[in-house]
Amino acid sequence: MNLNWSVGIPAIIAFCLSVVLSPIIIPLLARLKFGQFVRDDGPKSHLKKTGTPTMGGLIIIPVIIITSIIFVKTNPKTVPVLMAIIGYGIIGFLDDYLKVVKKRSLGLRAWQKMLGQILVTSILIYYIINYTDIGSSVKIPFSSGTQLDLGVMFIPIIFFIIIGTVNSVNLTDGLDGLASSVTVIVATFFAVVSIGEKSGLEPIACTTAGALLGFLLFNCHPAKIFMGDTGSLALGGFVAVTAVMLKMPIYLLIVGLVYVAETLSVIMQVWYFKATKGKRLFKMAPLHHHFELCGWTETKVVAVFSVITAMLCIIGLMGI
Repeated sequence: MNLNWSVGIPAIIAFCLSVVLSPIIIPLLARLKFGQFVRDDGPKSHLKKTGTPTMGGLIIIPVIIITSIIFVKTNPKTVPVLMAIIGYGIIGFLDDYLKVVKKRSLGLRAWQKMLGQILVTSILIYYIINYTDIGSSVKIPFSSGTQLDLGVMFIPIIFFIIIGTVNSVNLTDGLDGLASSVTVIVATFFAVVSIGEKSGLEPIACTTAGALLGFLLFNCHPAKIFMGDTGSLALGGFVAVTAVMLKMPIYLLIVGLVYVAETLSVIMQVWYFKATKGKRLFKMAPLHHHFELCGWTETKVVAVFSVITAMLCIIGLMGI
């Protein structure tokens, strides 16, 4: 397929749609009072963000769907990625709706969110096993193309990786433009790999990158809109399932190290707090808040995390 059609066109269409839709959706969300609730136990500098329109995933997800429809017939491997974006996006929307509209500060209860994720992940894995040809092997980085056949362990391992990645991306969404910036770089990495391997996933990778670049014009500091769980869970689904479809879930430990570090910081913080009866390992978790409380500005944290991700993606390319 012509690269202009499978790479350039989807990125440009998604970018333009995102730029056009954002000024329409943002005022609408503001009129509906879909404003961000900011917890008072976080960084005090974030309190001024209270009321900023959230649920920006309502821009990102439709843009990806509309653009991908053009390419899905000739690129059927994009179907499970689209399913993931929509499925996890719905869970995120319900969570945001309860927080913003129903004023339930924590949104969906933990068991409700996990049950939804288990259901969506189960459907995705069933589809991947029965309607794609990727098999049960995964690529090992820096092994000259060696693949490891997971056999019967494929389902539980991939199940864990997908749910873990979705929630890791969700945790990364805590500063203006952070999740968007990191994920657009990861999406570009997937696009480059897809082009090289002719996997057929480059249209949706480029679509996601284009949609996020357009969204970033309004999501960068000071943000006019936040993506909310609607967007961050959908992006988590994109990252996780694209990696699985490329047989590259192990590579997420490299290119998605920022996501991993954010999650580990939360786990370590909770463990250390309980083990020491009240002491904290980090000033605050997730990790981006720790650096904020160390004196870094939001823009510096986003820039540093994005540069690190870009370098890790280059390392990831070297490992193929």
